[in-house]
Amino acid sequence: MTQGPAPRPLSDEALSDLLGKQQFGTLATVKRNGRPHLTTMVYSWDPGARIVRFSTTADRVKVRQLRHDPRAALHVQGGDVWSFAVAEGEAEVSEVTTVPGDEVGRELLGIIPEEARPEDEGAFLEQLVAERRVVVRLHVDRLYGTALDIDG
Repeated sequence: MTQGPAPRPLSDEALSDLLGKQQFGTLATVKRNGRPHLTTMVYSWDPGARIVRFSTTADRVKVRQLRHDPRAALHVQGGDVWSFAVAEGEAEVSEVTTVPGDEVGRELLGIIPEEARPEDEGAFLEQLVAERRVVVRLHVDRLYGTALDIDG
């Protein structure tokens, strides 16, 4: 190994900013055997509430795992391969959206960035019901991550 700068911890504010700038991360849940289950997810970060929201379907493995053990973490890569943020906490899974435009459906719609919202909102909300969508809310109680200041 060569000598170089050590990674520097990122402040809570820098970590929150990093989470807000990205859309994709790796969600880690806990399998029944204790091993991690990793999956790439699109997410939405609410820094004020310290909640990460994900849209998924009710029949996914991660939903069963979170209902059994709500501990989870989201790993998000920064702007380069040397920086990252991790958001840890306990997750809750909403009820399935059952009526187009119900509370869960509206929350799912809110996960989508404004510029990517569907033109036909009604059809989109109907699709969420047909797919049996739920919201996973990761209540973040710990943020950590680092950056490595190097050139190249």
